Amino acid sequence: MPAIDLARLRKQANRLADFFFLPDEFMKHLREILDFYVNYTLRTKENVAPGSNLKTYRTPTAVLTHIENELRVVAEANPHFALELADVLWDEGALETRLLAAFLLGRIPPQEERLLPRLTAWTQQIRDPEVRSALLSTSLTRMRKETPNQFLELVREYLHPERRRTWTNGIQALLPMIADTSYTNLPPSSTSSNPSSKKHRPLCRTISQT
Repeated sequence: MPAIDLARLRKQANRLADFFFLPDEFMKHLREILDFYVNYTLRTKENVAPGSNLKTYRTPTAVLTHIENELRVVAEANPHFALELADVLWDEGALETRLLAAFLLGRIPPQEERLLPRLTAWTQQIRDPEVRSALLSTSLTRMRKETPNQFLELVREYLHPERRRTWTNGIQALLPMIADTSYTNLPPSSTSSNPSSKKHRPLCRTISQT
């Protein structure tokens, strides 16, 4: 892997963003970038991420971060195309492309009716812990901040007493909100000082059971 020249990486990421509306071209140039920054000292014979069934380029975090930064604004301004590109990235099946797909979901407005079906389908498919974490945190970024009631309703669904298989999803989805001490957009039912309130009981009881 060549040393990362940040100026060059920014240019590469900026150039990649030019193909946002052309998924096939985007994927062609993305593969070139990922191949360029392959860390061969970390790649295994099978090129599979540890504890995962996904192939990986062993791409440094800085590379994906620069790509995400270049895609952020254009994705938020064009959610339909962001979802289309996210689908293509997901279907590519690599660790890095699925992390980028999860990132794009997090830039889509929570009112988009196709967002939750994608999230549900992908969390059911994935084994990789890093991608699962991204889907339950990064992909829910806008929902947590813009429509907290919708977000908490999703968490309640995950933590339903009869759905033990999704309890870990609910807990993992809550972690970013709990960790954000500056978070002030919680609905009244979540900020109540009375933990035994009727609205709190199902959620608190289910969390305690886990």
